[in-house]
Amino acid sequence: MKYWHIFLAFFIPGILGYGGGPASIPLVENEVVRRYEWMSVQEFSEMLALANSLPGPIATKLAGYIGYVEGGPLGAVIGVFAAVAPSLIIMILLLGVLYKYKDSPKVQRLTLYVRPVIAILLGVMAWRFFQTSYERIGLWQVLLITISSFLLIERMRIHPAIVIGITLVYGAFLL
Repeated sequence: MKYWHIFLAFFIPGILGYGGGPASIPLVENEVVRRYEWMSVQEFSEMLALANSLPGPIATKLAGYIGYVEGGPLGAVIGVFAAVAPSLIIMILLLGVLYKYKDSPKVQRLTLYVRPVIAILLGVMAWRFFQTSYERIGLWQVLLITISSFLLIERMRIHPAIVIGITLVYGAFLL
């Protein structure tokens, strides 16, 4: 049953997460944190930050790590397969149709309608991360980390992976 839950936890976001990894992150968080309670919001946000600093698709990194933690090597394989299975199935079954209508105004319009929804889902997830951080470390620490990260990434052009590493070290040693 555990492996079936791992499969569902990543297959469902794979089906509903139109637009790839960023669109599926809030859906994976819902499955992992709320439905199956494998992680807390804090643990998920830390894992997400670390996963974002590594190369490759975010959905498969999340699926591999969480699958491994919950079900060992077989859980990792099942999680990664479940994350890519919806796209794989759709590509195999509908490749000809998608290729035929890729420039259709209706398809382009659908993409325009979906983008704001993805932005809202990511915003809700960021708000939850902010709330959890505020409750655990306080407003001043959250503001310090947020403003510092913004300045390092946007003004000083430091790579986000380095900024994530700096904040992880800051949190580990100073909080």
